[in-house]
Amino acid sequence: MSGSSRPGEMSNSQLFQQLALLGWLRSDSEKDKEILTAITGIQVARELMNRLTGQREVDAFKKECIQSIADFVQKNPRASQKEINTAVEKHVLLFAARVQALDSAPLL
Repeated sequence: MSGSSRPGEMSNSQLFQQLALLGWLRSDSEKDKEILTAITGIQVARELMNRLTGQREVDAFKKECIQSIADFVQKNPRASQKEINTAVEKHVLLFAARVQALDSAPLL
């Protein structure tokens, strides 16, 4: 249940929450209220975990690192293995520094 791929589009978890809310609003049943409460609780717990661990940022840094390496290789098709290794090392070190900096960032 990850985020949406397009701006303005609901993530899967947001859609489930809205479906549960709609079900509860239509029926006003205790069962539907419990489902809505559970789904909302899961979303809140996941968001807190992401903020506490910084996993969302780590994933973004990893994606940027991989994309930067791919861009280098694409823009430099005749680069030697040594040049490629140097570029990879540079981007991996930048990734590691950015992840390490998360340790000193405020949690919330």
